[in-house]
Amino acid sequence: MNLHIKNMVCNRCKMVVKAELEKLGFKPLLVELGEVTLAENLTTDDKIKIAEQLTRFGFELLEDKKTQTAEQIKTALINLVHYTKEPLKINLSAYLSKHLKQEYTSLSSIFSEVENQTIEKYFIAQKIEKAKEMLTYGELTLSEIAYQLNYSSVAHLSAQFKKVIGITPSAYKLTSTDSRKTLDDI
Repeated sequence: MNLHIKNMVCNRCKMVVKAELEKLGFKPLLVELGEVTLAENLTTDDKIKIAEQLTRFGFELLEDKKTQTAEQIKTALINLVHYTKEPLKINLSAYLSKHLKQEYTSLSSIFSEVENQTIEKYFIAQKIEKAKEMLTYGELTLSEIAYQLNYSSVAHLSAQFKKVIGITPSAYKLTSTDSRKTLDDI
């Protein structure tokens, strides 16, 4: 049986969910970001017990199909921006359609309805958060960060960064007045 879980955004999240399910006596066969495959079928009481346990750690069991799809989109984008080692040289609509096996127009409509923002705005927010992380570590130049995040130029990254954060990347690096966000808060 598959469970869809909101707010699973990192490997630590996967470890916590797996450990909590095992504590409850369930056998997770596969634990991925946003989804768990269990060996057994669940009763309504089992789902309630799991939901209560996971809520303690900031996770949420998703039952609604639209909400599951929106969460799958978010997970795909988080993976793309934060965990892919190659520069982001990809068409976003083609990537999501292929990854989720649905037409992009349908995915876009569902995401906007559930999240009250567009996929593109969410994607930009993720990229800006990644840029903030890269700036904080100070290992890459602004030009290298722009390349890694598939911006056409440093000016484009700077303009988008300022629009989202309110200050330029250079000012952010110097002051770090805006604290970074956790991935599930974006």
